[in-house]
Amino acid sequence: MSRSTLLRGVTLLGAAAIISKLLGTLQKIPMQNIGGDEAFGIYSAVFPIYTLIIFLATAGFPVAISKFVSESLERKDKAEAVQILKVSCIILFLSGLFFFLLLFFGAPFIAKAIDNMHTVKAIQSISIALLFVPLMSAIRGYFQGKQNMLPTAISLITEQTIRVVIMIVLLLFLTSRGYSSEWIAAGATFGSPVGALAGLMVIMVIWTMEKNNLQIDDAKFKSGFSSSVLHISKKLIRYAIPVCLGAIVVPILGIVDSFTLPRLIRVFHGLDESQAIEQFGIYARGLTLVQLVSMIFSSISVALVPLMAQFKLQGQLDKIKIHTELSIRFTWLIGVAASFGLFFCIKPISIMLFENELGTLSASILSFTIVFSVLNIISTSILQGLGSPVIPAINLLIAAVVKVLLNVLFVAVWGIEGAALSTVIAFLIASILNLITLWRKTEFSLKWSNYLMKPILSIGLMGASIYFVNYGLHFVFSNFIMGLGHRLNATVISLFSVTIGAMIYLFSLFITLTISEDDLKHMPSLGKKIRPFLFKK
Repeated sequence: MSRSTLLRGVTLLGAAAIISKLLGTLQKIPMQNIGGDEAFGIYSAVFPIYTLIIFLATAGFPVAISKFVSESLERKDKAEAVQILKVSCIILFLSGLFFFLLLFFGAPFIAKAIDNMHTVKAIQSISIALLFVPLMSAIRGYFQGKQNMLPTAISLITEQTIRVVIMIVLLLFLTSRGYSSEWIAAGATFGSPVGALAGLMVIMVIWTMEKNNLQIDDAKFKSGFSSSVLHISKKLIRYAIPVCLGAIVVPILGIVDSFTLPRLIRVFHGLDESQAIEQFGIYARGLTLVQLVSMIFSSISVALVPLMAQFKLQGQLDKIKIHTELSIRFTWLIGVAASFGLFFCIKPISIMLFENELGTLSASILSFTIVFSVLNIISTSILQGLGSPVIPAINLLIAAVVKVLLNVLFVAVWGIEGAALSTVIAFLIASILNLITLWRKTEFSLKWSNYLMKPILSIGLMGASIYFVNYGLHFVFSNFIMGLGHRLNATVISLFSVTIGAMIYLFSLFITLTISEDDLKHMPSLGKKIRPFLFKK
């Protein structure tokens, strides 16, 4: 397969992943709007647990399958590639079945650990997805090993689209019939198994069409299959488990909140189960806003892993240093702007997305999670590309331990605002530890004027512009254009504030030479287009 075809495939899969993640994040907004904060709190407490179990159930197999299928096809051994898929399907189906039974029948015990029995139905509802997701991930891994990203892309978008549609339909049905919050949350989580089933059916249809076109000697395949099962199983498991250990760390901070925050709110602030989980839902509003930005960086970061691996393999240490410095600096500049931008606009954005101002203080604190979260994402990808995948996982584990301790201390005093502060500190620690490791490995440049002094001026200009836009539009809506409604007013203010604030910030970065012409030279596609307008000779 040509390099251009592979690049198109990777781009396609990346675009599908972005669409999928965007749908997955944005669906939380109608979830809260339709279901209310209590149902949203139940959903937000359960989903990180499901994410962790999915990581455990698939155990890094898609990556392993992709690798070994690719190697088999490189040797022109189609039969072995199909054997790898079939063995993987058996292992992952059994793994999914085991974790489904564990989650479904263990739901009351998990709910007790969360300290909210209203989560039982939602846990049981979402557990059904474990019967489909592992099988789907195996077939996706096979096609990725063939460098054919289209089936995975179609399956991803189908899964997420059906999930969101089913979730909204069930939310509307259950709320209109007056069901309780626990049933509403269970209906919302049921979108996951239906979406997974749809994604599995789509990719199985594609696989059936693929299988019919394969020219494999059936007799030879069947005679060699039983003898190779054990060998393939051992090979897959040996490769997959280390990948799994790194992956399960990803949802760890969400797990910490699920198992500590509802209990701490109830114990220290004298609330009942329903009130505590409702507070958790209000806290989760801010997390949703943070995830909208982090999701974009998560998708971009995928490209850094092979790029850094390629530079390392070729011994191009100077390029590693330059691209590390650029990646970290641009991430910092965008992350800082996103954090302060959300902080300045938190009130109208909260009203625009969530109907009211509840939780704006905790959300304004959480806004500063953005900069450290995106730094953590980008630095993790660079370290993975440089062959150090374990270090970021350890750093995130350290941050999780700190978060547990800080949750106990801060939530007791400040409630969900304390949880927000502990989240900011946890991501700060994880990102600092990653950056220290990265600096030791690459010695990338740290010019403090480009990281602090110049950006502070740009942030000040952005903040001033947002203030004047807010003030001006409030004046217009109060005196000239009345009757639009509280939420529509907030929407107009939010969109204008964010757009003008972002333009002022970006323009000031070039005016202050925080971003220089040399920086753009290292960005061939984008830099070539905008350099003539910004830096005229």
